Amino acid sequence: MTRDPFAATAPLADALHAPFQPAVLRVDRFTVPADNLRPFLNRMKRTQRTLRTLDGCLRALLLTQTGGASNHNVVALVEWSDAAAAEAALAFMRQRFEETGFDPATFARELGVQADLGFYQPV
Repeated sequence: MTRDPFAATAPLADALHAPFQPAVLRVDRFTVPADNLRPFLNRMKRTQRTLRTLDGCLRALLLTQTGGASNHNVVALVEWSDAAAAEAALAFMRQRFEETGFDPATFARELGVQADLGFYQPV
């Protein structure tokens, strides 16, 4: 039995012709003092794990700088399927933080973290 090498391209072709829905990216850049990097990353990893479970999350990455001249040494990137998914996730995380008594702004301030937070979309 021979396998059709082009059989797998049909779903790709369908996806290429589907209406374009621009993704929404949340890009958070942080400057974290070296002494506080570990506790900051531990908290960010927990948050990223939760975000990955939410509807519409296409990808969630936590990156640390390994070279270059940027002042930011940590970047968190989350790609959402659309604005509604991003807004729902933001509301969910606010509620989760409130329920657990976690205040991200206070946490960052206590660790000496500077943040540059924002939503982006492909152009």
